[in-house]
Amino acid sequence: MENRQYKSGFVTLVGRPNVGKSTLMNHLIGQKIAITSNKPQTTRNRIQTVYTDSRGQIVFLDTPGIHRAKNRLGEYMVKTAESTLKDVDAVLWLVEPTTFIGAGERHILEQLKRCKKPVILVINKIDTVKKDAVMEAMKAYAKEMDFAEIVPVSALRSNNTDTLLECIFKYLPYGEPFYDEDTVTDQPRRQIAAEMIREKALRCLEEEIPHGVAVAIDRMEFGESIVNIDATIFCEKDSHKGIIIGKGGSMLKKIGSQARRDIEDMLERQVNLQLWVKVKKDWRDSDFMLKNFGYRQEGN
Repeated sequence: MENRQYKSGFVTLVGRPNVGKSTLMNHLIGQKIAITSNKPQTTRNRIQTVYTDSRGQIVFLDTPGIHRAKNRLGEYMVKTAESTLKDVDAVLWLVEPTTFIGAGERHILEQLKRCKKPVILVINKIDTVKKDAVMEAMKAYAKEMDFAEIVPVSALRSNNTDTLLECIFKYLPYGEPFYDEDTVTDQPRRQIAAEMIREKALRCLEEEIPHGVAVAIDRMEFGESIVNIDATIFCEKDSHKGIIIGKGGSMLKKIGSQARRDIEDMLERQVNLQLWVKVKKDWRDSDFMLKNFGYRQEGN
């Protein structure tokens, strides 16, 4: 018998790279799962996280940003984002608070008009502009498509995120939860640990090595009081390897110590993290290497 008191469904976050999808999802579920950085295209896989309260359960799919692909990794990321639109009950489209609707947004608009699901437009980063600019952005987007809702938020400051959750629940079907109430993600701990290391590498290296890094966990061993983790950071060029290691190993130590703190918070255990750096030329264009790093398309 259908539960008319409880709602449960799948919601995807879409948007151009760097509009704040991962930041919003982390704030909504109250835990850090998706990595964030000020570089676009940080998210590479479809990350599934779960928000549960007395009203029901929302399973969020945070996808890579929809953009024009430049290599096999880029193609994989775009296909992952676009295929997710078919599998959900509602779509959150994150945009910036501006009246300029560029080619990237128009590409996403075309996808959303075809998807036949309720689309909630989320105007993010409202803390960065005046109120009038937010109103103008809302009007500009409302002319483009008949949105189910338009909700202005600041993901970074958690402004108006409660209103957003209320709006999402409106469009979910009644039904039992898909996950236990204490589940926050379907991602294996090894994968989250690898992503945390990659985030710290992206942040510490700033503009020097934009996207040519991947991380593989070689060993995750749970002892009585400590978790031993061996991980390898892969880069595409010999010159990048030197930058990642840094003078006297200083950069690698910095990445490792920052990542270790996040991993300890996640595992709630002391962590001994050992990092290595290896060069794999052109790994972003190799199907074999992409699968090896866990970037598997649906059905593969």
